[in-house]
Amino acid sequence: MGFHGQYHDFRSTFVATDYLAKIPTYMFNRKQDGFHGQKAIVIPRKIIDELCASHPIIGNLYITDIGYYPKAKFHYRERPDGADQHILIYCIEGKGEATINGESFDIGAGDFFIVPAKIGHQYASNEKKPWTIFWVHFKGEATAPMIDLLEKQLNGYKGSIQNSKKSIDLFDEMYLQLERGYSGDHLVYSNMCLMHYLATFMYPDSSLASHLPQQDSSNVAIDFLNNNLDRTVSLEEMAASVGLSPSHFSFVFKKKTGFTPIEYFNHLKVQKACQFLLFTDLRIKEIAFELGIEDPFYFSRMFTKVMGLSPNEYREKKIH
Repeated sequence: MGFHGQYHDFRSTFVATDYLAKIPTYMFNRKQDGFHGQKAIVIPRKIIDELCASHPIIGNLYITDIGYYPKAKFHYRERPDGADQHILIYCIEGKGEATINGESFDIGAGDFFIVPAKIGHQYASNEKKPWTIFWVHFKGEATAPMIDLLEKQLNGYKGSIQNSKKSIDLFDEMYLQLERGYSGDHLVYSNMCLMHYLATFMYPDSSLASHLPQQDSSNVAIDFLNNNLDRTVSLEEMAASVGLSPSHFSFVFKKKTGFTPIEYFNHLKVQKACQFLLFTDLRIKEIAFELGIEDPFYFSRMFTKVMGLSPNEYREKKIH
């Protein structure tokens, strides 16, 4: 899982000085001498301003703070006016609770929550079953629409993912690169990983595709289509593959992918055709036959509509 290093006292990053006066006296019992094995990196603001915020590649999305708190008993944070950055906290063990913008919810293993910038919030570990969390603060021009999308997908601030390996591996990559210092290479690499890391929470179905049985009906249907590229598949067959009526399946599929099922199937056939054109010497009519299309002229028209050039033109260009 990573992060089993020496103990450090990160109290300065744990409870901000400007909020100490706002926290009730009894809450000071909840912030002892840190958590054994904890890790945290706070990127110097000079580095952020000079090397991150204005960078042509990572300026739209970059880390400001990152850390790992194992079995964080007494962990408590309160920011009545919110933070300057967006925050994502992922719990892999134990329990906790959070209140964001007046909405309260419990947090357990596998849950994560987001805290948009400038939104009042507080969160705390459960004292009997303290949580183990990975957390990251981030900023950039691209973050606002990403947070908006995530809120819509979650219908709030809390979500969950079933398999943590990919997310944790990406977190390790980000942390270890930043731990090596703030050279341009380390900053660019770690922040490019950040986009992928956030994607594992925004699109958990996609991130789990190679690990767990796929439950999303659209993805199940896409797997069915990929396994039947060599023939014609009706809308009724597609719907039956996921146990839905044709009309409901069409609605759900287009909402998820942006295309009708038939359009999407044609795109998959053209994608496969591109591979035949690049890596085989099959003639156009033979490729059409491999894709279950009897009329090579129909196949050529479909290919040209999708790719913007004919099959022969595509092959001649040797696009790789």
